[in-house]
Amino acid sequence: MTLSARTLSARTLSARTLSARFPQRLAPGTENRESGSAVADFAMVSGLLSLLFLAVFQLGLALHIRNTLISCASEGARFGARADATPQDGVARASQMIRASLADRYADNVTAMTTTVDGVQVVQIRVQAPLPVLGTLGPDRVLSVQARAFSENQ
Repeated sequence: MTLSARTLSARTLSARTLSARFPQRLAPGTENRESGSAVADFAMVSGLLSLLFLAVFQLGLALHIRNTLISCASEGARFGARADATPQDGVARASQMIRASLADRYADNVTAMTTTVDGVQVVQIRVQAPLPVLGTLGPDRVLSVQARAFSENQ
């Protein structure tokens, strides 16, 4: 009896497994309400994923440009703060590095000035550059960074 009970449960289990793997066809008069729903789901989900990808790409591009401009402005400030250089030399160095790293339009508005911070004379380089934005959404499309270095001419 034990053997036949095991055989019966194995047959029932295999029948359930087969019916789950191979569903029966519907009768000719009935309709399948979910026919084509996978196509609609794919279209909606792929659209949302594309927008999410573009947003992450936009953020990464903006951060890359910002970090590159900060690095170039810092190098220009350090170069312009040397004892044998002027702040305008720092502007030229920052512009040269920006042109080497990014497109030329990012180096169009680079300025320098000498200021005093807590009684110490510093050279300040300011870079204003366009922020690449996809479409009309996003920030005001102007990125402004500045860097300072202690002047050696104290």
